[in-house]
Amino acid sequence: MTLASDEVDELVRLRRQLHHHPELRFTEHATAGLLAGMLQPFGRVRTGLAGTGLLLEVDGPLPGPAVLLRADMDAYPVQDVKTEPYASTNAGVCHACGHDVHMTVAYGVAARLAADPPARGSVAVLFQPAEEIPFGEASGAAAVLRDDALRGRRFDAVLGLHCWPDLPVGTLGVDRTTAMAAKDAFRVEVLGRTAHAATPALGRDAILGLSGMVNLLHAAVARSRNADELVAFNIGTIAGGASQSQVAGYAEATGTLRTHDEAVRERLKTVIERLARQQAAALDLGVRFTWANEMPPVRNAAELVALAHTELSDLVEVVDLAVPPLTTDDFALLGALGPSLYVKLGVTGERGGAPLHSGTFDVDERCLAVGVTALDRLTRAVLDGRLTPSAAPRSTDAPTGGPSTAGAPAAQRTGSADAPAAQRTGSADTPAAQRTGSADANGSAAPGTDPTVAAVPS
Repeated sequence: MTLASDEVDELVRLRRQLHHHPELRFTEHATAGLLAGMLQPFGRVRTGLAGTGLLLEVDGPLPGPAVLLRADMDAYPVQDVKTEPYASTNAGVCHACGHDVHMTVAYGVAARLAADPPARGSVAVLFQPAEEIPFGEASGAAAVLRDDALRGRRFDAVLGLHCWPDLPVGTLGVDRTTAMAAKDAFRVEVLGRTAHAATPALGRDAILGLSGMVNLLHAAVARSRNADELVAFNIGTIAGGASQSQVAGYAEATGTLRTHDEAVRERLKTVIERLARQQAAALDLGVRFTWANEMPPVRNAAELVALAHTELSDLVEVVDLAVPPLTTDDFALLGALGPSLYVKLGVTGERGGAPLHSGTFDVDERCLAVGVTALDRLTRAVLDGRLTPSAAPRSTDAPTGGPSTAGAPAAQRTGSADAPAAQRTGSADTPAAQRTGSADANGSAAPGTDPTVAAVPS
């Protein structure tokens, strides 16, 4: 079905209003208030999921399949440098990852379902806070999974989309199996001993140790992966020292590892942590190493990939994405609720595009109608019973070792991702961000380490 001009106009107005007033993770109060009021006529609206999230429930008159649609709500901490009239009014905050588009599309699908209700089944539309996750902080998806509104529920399909500037407007990208990579964030803290710069032999230089560690880590990751293994490794922050005339007693760096394959993931995590500890020990330095924000990859269910190609090819140009990206998304955690599909919405028009997470990011607003019609069609196809379950088992992304935990990440659970919660081991209520592995080399800091370093904030 093609959207009428008044529908498109409403979507554009909503998207621009959201873009004009972005809000950071877990502070999406005005966003939630705006959407709750607009969604109220469509069905039952539950507010306050994980603080600022929303859940709209739309039921058909007859029982049938259940579908969950998800849109993330939070903006990104970057200055909007666009000159458009709808540019952000919130200094240092911008919808630079397209979540304004995601929310607008989800609203558009909800409006269509309300105007033309399904004959059977039910649809839940989730507006999820806090998809952007700084180091060591909680995932919004993990938080909403703990809410009574979703706890213990199962869906026949969990659907979502993400703006994709690599694709032109009018197209929809569908990854064959993996839609987003696994993510493992880390912090390495090097513990030395302060001394005057004139007497460096009396100290242990944490900055020197960390600087060498950075180069060695990049080299080690590069030489510990094969050419056919897709990997991204980055060290994005470095801090340390207190004075130019002092040997630094403390330095730290944070970084991220992105992978698609669980065996590669575990191999490289072992390499990274082992090398950091060995380098510190070689220089008589202490080290604390912490993993955080572990996130499994986003896996597309084979039956939903097939359904997308079958149902959408007459609506939009469906692009078969053979090589998955190394971006990540906590949509991965929602795979615990049922078979999932995360598609890429082409947003780049004739003027060209800008990368995600940049202050110049914008979209060709024709993408809004494409997203709404595509997700509406997929939702109705599932409700109408046109989804054929795949005979192939779904990947569990199970770890090769360690305890089973999990705030929902499939990569930290044992058992099938399709199994009922009662059949999995590990708690489904523990956010990944609360799991860290931290220890000092050889069980303690280096001899003579500053007693103050333990008080250094993270």
